[in-house]
Amino acid sequence: MTKVIAMIPARYAATRFPAKLMKMLGDKPVITRTYEAALNSDLFNEVYVITDSDIIYKEITDRGGKAIMSLTEHESGTDRIAEAARDLDADVIVNVQGDEPFIQKEPLEKLVRLFDNTKVQVASLMRKMDDVNDANNPNMVKVVTNKNQKALYFSRSIIPYRRDADIAVDYFLHIGVYAFRNEALQAFTALPQAPLEQIEKLEQLRFLYNGIDIYIAETNYKNIAIDTPEDLEKAMKLIGKI
Repeated sequence: MTKVIAMIPARYAATRFPAKLMKMLGDKPVITRTYEAALNSDLFNEVYVITDSDIIYKEITDRGGKAIMSLTEHESGTDRIAEAARDLDADVIVNVQGDEPFIQKEPLEKLVRLFDNTKVQVASLMRKMDDVNDANNPNMVKVVTNKNQKALYFSRSIIPYRRDADIAVDYFLHIGVYAFRNEALQAFTALPQAPLEQIEKLEQLRFLYNGIDIYIAETNYKNIAIDTPEDLEKAMKLIGKI
């Protein structure tokens, strides 16, 4: 039986919103709500927070949760969870973003189900954009796929480019929730940064550049990330605490 675990990388420092994961969202910090949302999905054998912070570690473990201290500095959250997963008994690792306290079961389940196909080594999510103007926003990463649910490319630029104005086109937003077979996750950390990755500042391009397929599931899930104080205020309103 495939053992699936969720890992939530959680850095205390954040450039745009310092200590955002420990900001209170109602009666609990953001990271605790994210942890509980993953746990309550009932999709995972285990859920861990992976952190470089004693404060976050204590917050999770004091509430009876599971946390692992990250031993070294890392370039990305993917590298952080790879270190923690190296010695764990796990077949598939789902990387849940620590700043998404409203993560839902539906998109996570679609992601996990992709691994019923034994060929799948890496998987992620996409959502059709409601506003075509968003396709021009470089902060909104686009993805195009082939007929077999494999990503062809990810870009901050508009893809595909509509050369003929008479042809209808759908644009898909990449949702940055990933899942990996453990061996693929460990292989990722051993690969050097790819030229395309450095150009676009998108680490998932390291897989494609090295010929590793990323399978994509489509969802309607609209993720709410806490990146700024304004995001936190909106999230507070969402849970009815303001």
